[in-house]
Amino acid sequence: MIPPEQPPTQPAPAARRSRGLGAAMRRHPHAFVASAAATAFVLLGAGAVSAGAAVGTAQVPDARPAAITTEAPAPAASPSPSPSPTRAPRPVPAVQPAASKLRNCSIAALATDPRLASFQGYVLNAATGEVLFDRGGDTPERTASVMKVITSAAALTALGPDHRISTRVVTGAEPGTVVLVGGGDPTLSRLTSGTSVYPGAPRISDLAAQVRSAWAADPATAGTPITRIVLDTSLFSGPVWHPSWARTELSIGYSSEITALQVDADRADPGAIVSPRSEAPVARAGAAFADALGVDAALVEGVAPPDAAVLGEVQSQPVASLIKTALTISDNTLAETLARLVAIKVGAGNTQDALAAGIPKALEPLGLDTSTMLIVDGQGLSPDNRVPPALLAGLMAKVNAREGALGAIYDGLPVAGRTGTLTSRFTGDNAVARGNVVAKTGWIDTGYTLSGIISAVDGTPLTFAFYAIGNVRDNAKAALDTVTTGAYRCGNNLSNN
Repeated sequence: MIPPEQPPTQPAPAARRSRGLGAAMRRHPHAFVASAAATAFVLLGAGAVSAGAAVGTAQVPDARPAAITTEAPAPAASPSPSPSPTRAPRPVPAVQPAASKLRNCSIAALATDPRLASFQGYVLNAATGEVLFDRGGDTPERTASVMKVITSAAALTALGPDHRISTRVVTGAEPGTVVLVGGGDPTLSRLTSGTSVYPGAPRISDLAAQVRSAWAADPATAGTPITRIVLDTSLFSGPVWHPSWARTELSIGYSSEITALQVDADRADPGAIVSPRSEAPVARAGAAFADALGVDAALVEGVAPPDAAVLGEVQSQPVASLIKTALTISDNTLAETLARLVAIKVGAGNTQDALAAGIPKALEPLGLDTSTMLIVDGQGLSPDNRVPPALLAGLMAKVNAREGALGAIYDGLPVAGRTGTLTSRFTGDNAVARGNVVAKTGWIDTGYTLSGIISAVDGTPLTFAFYAIGNVRDNAKAALDTVTTGAYRCGNNLSNN
């Protein structure tokens, strides 16, 4: 018996689906690929579940299949970007600086010359103020006679270039007495003819002639002989010789004792720059005045009475002229008396010690940094003076510019190979700088110095100060000339290396 016909088995629908998928694939091939992939994923997942069941719970503690969802997960929210920090704009100078000049001309080797002992130096471009060379330029040291440049600047600033120093004679408190009042002018000369070291020096003979005339013209004194001459030196007080000065400077003839009254800076020979000095400059001046008056009078030291009648007066050359002389021949006494007059003028006092405060105060209008400067004297004989080379180079820049009345210093500085204390300097290979360097020289037993202005070969104006300090000899001068000539050759190409 044949069983009745059974319903169609499972494969028939599958075949129908196959035909449907084929048609669909022909219509949407990309959709078919995506659907097939999803189907494979589901079948693989189911297989995995079945496999898990076969292994058993001993190997997989939790054999329950994970729930399967056909929904796509929600996309994760993207974090909001943090705002970028606000940066302050970088400051930009209004004017972009020019590139620094690359300099390659050096005097460093010249500065190590053993003849210079402990060398210090400082060089400026006087036109721009730029420091070109610096070896201990801020360190204060002894200056020797270069100190006269400091004194000159102080005198021109405090006293003024046109100031003249007066020497007067007044009536005394007693009959037959006159008083010769020293005003601090060492240029007063006892010469009646001939040439003094000091051009245009006032003459004591002219002063005596005025006194004779006034004495005879006054009914109160006419016919009364002058029998007593009082010598008033009270303008200066304190010691007349500083302990740090070598006493041999007096006997050799480089400086005199510092008194407010003397003639020819107390030289034995009024016409000689270097001439022995005495130990009684005031008495020498009194004797010269008595001789000029033609009287045999007693000489005593004292003070003029207040408001005494003036019988005669002579005056020095202007300060500007005195400075030119002091710098050109390096006159110690003239520089020292000018320094004392400066201290008096600025109210610092009338002693040697007053210079320490008086000179810096006089320099204040020039705007120089004098904080490390130590002034013991105005001539530079003391080894205890202290001035940094940088200060001198800065002052020389003002001199080169003829700032204020400082042009008088330029006019008085010796010229290399031509004038003053530089007449016989800058020889041999250094002769190329002759006429192109104006500078003040200085020397004491423990230091040789040179400071001034260079008209360099490239036309650059340089100002400088060079020191050779320590165990030095006379040959240090040639070594200083060589360093200076090196700076002359380098000009604005001078390197600090």
